[in-house]
Amino acid sequence: MKKQLVHIKGTKEGLVLRLDDQCAYADLVEELSHKVSEGSIDGIVDVQLHLGNRYLSNEQQVELINIVENSGSMQVAKLHSDVIPIIESNEKLITEQYDTYVGIVRSGQVLKSAGDIIVIGDVNPNGQVEAVGNIYVLGNLRGIVHAGIEGNRDAIVAASQFKPTHVLIADSIEIMSNESPVVQNSSEQLFAYLNRDGIISYERLQEVRKIRPFFNKVKGGS
Repeated sequence: MKKQLVHIKGTKEGLVLRLDDQCAYADLVEELSHKVSEGSIDGIVDVQLHLGNRYLSNEQQVELINIVENSGSMQVAKLHSDVIPIIESNEKLITEQYDTYVGIVRSGQVLKSAGDIIVIGDVNPNGQVEAVGNIYVLGNLRGIVHAGIEGNRDAIVAASQFKPTHVLIADSIEIMSNESPVVQNSSEQLFAYLNRDGIISYERLQEVRKIRPFFNKVKGGS
């Protein structure tokens, strides 16, 4: 029996057409043309085209949309693809990367990262670290830190010795003149994060898994 290349499903919003992503493109075009010409539909119905893991050029996408809409009773409302464009993929790689800096961030120095950054050393007063992602200081943090500089409100700042003068996460800022009781009691092994109310809060590093469970990603191992 011939494999079905176009699966049609009705929903409250209209029709969903799931297109096989393994067959030859020409075979897909032939079956799609046949399927949309079958039967009769009263009025115009919205259609979602699901491409799966098939990469299509802009011209091929337009061709499929035209095939559906030329039926006269369907209009393509959405086109879904599991394929990430190269530009988006490159941006994702940049924002997910880890930068490592070994040394002291001195007064007046500004250290920047397009992803997460690990500082193996101290951040001196008036030294500054900025990151699109998270900031980890494996040393004394006594300067200025800004995590999530492009708006990532899930970003955190962690340090072995947590004594910054200013903490910024996304668009929130706290000047550490009135320190949290957690910071006052002990500055060792702390991290800063935005709580549900958008307020910068502080906890012990062992609480990271509870507060940011999606950080618990392990690559390799057993």
